[in-house]
Amino acid sequence: MDHLPIFLRIADREAVVVGGGAVAARKAELLLRCGARVTLVAPTLGRAAAELFASIATTSSPTTSSATAAHRLAHIAAEFHPAHLDAAVLAIAATDCRETNARVAEAARERRVPINVADDLEHSSFILPAIVDRSPVIVAVGSQGSAPVLARRLREQLEALLPARLGALARFAGARRVSVQRALPPSERRPFWERILGGRIGTQVLAGDESGAAAAFDADLRASRSRGPRLGEVYLIGAGPGDPDLLTLRALQCLQEADVILYDRLVSEAVLDRARREAERVFVGKHSEAGAAAQERIDALLVEYARRGLRVARLKGGDPFIFGRGGEEIATLARHGIPFTIVPGITAGLAAAAAAAVPLTQRQLAQSVTFATAQFAEDDSLDWPALARPGQTVVFYMVVAQLERIVARLREAGAPPDRPAALVERATLPGQRVMRTRLADLAAIARARRVSAPALLIIGEVAAAPEAGAIESLTTTLRGVA
Repeated sequence: MDHLPIFLRIADREAVVVGGGAVAARKAELLLRCGARVTLVAPTLGRAAAELFASIATTSSPTTSSATAAHRLAHIAAEFHPAHLDAAVLAIAATDCRETNARVAEAARERRVPINVADDLEHSSFILPAIVDRSPVIVAVGSQGSAPVLARRLREQLEALLPARLGALARFAGARRVSVQRALPPSERRPFWERILGGRIGTQVLAGDESGAAAAFDADLRASRSRGPRLGEVYLIGAGPGDPDLLTLRALQCLQEADVILYDRLVSEAVLDRARREAERVFVGKHSEAGAAAQERIDALLVEYARRGLRVARLKGGDPFIFGRGGEEIATLARHGIPFTIVPGITAGLAAAAAAAVPLTQRQLAQSVTFATAQFAEDDSLDWPALARPGQTVVFYMVVAQLERIVARLREAGAPPDRPAALVERATLPGQRVMRTRLADLAAIARARRVSAPALLIIGEVAAAPEAGAIESLTTTLRGVA
């Protein structure tokens, strides 16, 4: 982020708007709605600004009387002078003269006054977002000044989504915060509020039945207080291949509800950014040599946090049940009586195939698909003759350190040297690379291209589609390197 999004309290503080046109009038009106004392500096006022002065005496806001609002708006009929900013806590330059706007910005910087220059990001120290007002709920949408029209379009979409009485629901909750704090321990408060706001009581408030909602609220709070501490729960969430846009809607919901997030090294920072910012993040990444000890620590943490009444997100790359040891974790949770939810994710095999435009099954080419992990390439756990058969697709996970062994085992089991293969590095992430080749040339091409983890291997006739010529091109390149 290039800008820090904040909400600035300016009630009863001095704000200066330089300009007398329609843009200046709109900025002044917004500042007045926030309770500021606003001074317009301009030799003359245009029609919009004049209408603002004429209408403010008869227009009241939810928080101020019309007389008070009129008292808060003043006009200095003069050219701008730096001294006009001496008492200001905020300034806006909205004239049609770039030189004047630049002088206002310079004077503001000298006085350390935040300054916004209309349509001039370079001279602005802050920008004004597009606003959805459901006071006291305020939603601000910004594009850091680069695409204000896009920000306004997003605001329009949010306007249609957010209930008109959302502010009433916020006031209802705000009036009862202290009583909840006195009645419930910290670990119980957030689940309580989520149940209230997202359930029947919240719906009653939005429908205008606040008296009925108040009675139901009091009864629910009394029941929650007598119930005692609750056991937490665990969400086993598939984070997908790394692109945050490929998270499922349920995964996003659980990430926003979680108090603690246990994540591994395959979870991208962009995915973590979609989680609730207040959630505690615990890195539990492990390498293959760590093995059972690392998994035991993860299992113990899941149980520990859940017993404290917390909601725990176990965030895994791909899908929890495909080479993710999710089965071991739910067995531990079930053994300790801890409730859990499984949230499937897009596994790397599906994501890599889609990113590389490789159909894993296709009539006359592949009637089945097998997922295998290269971690077992060194022993006899894999049925190599079955994996070497034609008419199918085989997807190997975690292949970088095992490519030569995979090729050798498949060749020994009868796979021909010209069987198509596609090596996909960093699928769906920035820097994604797709290398199509023949099985015989696979390891050499990976060395020449310096392939690094995470990478995934697709073997089968479908790997040559849709561009069979790519194999010959890549092989020719390899020979040129050699």
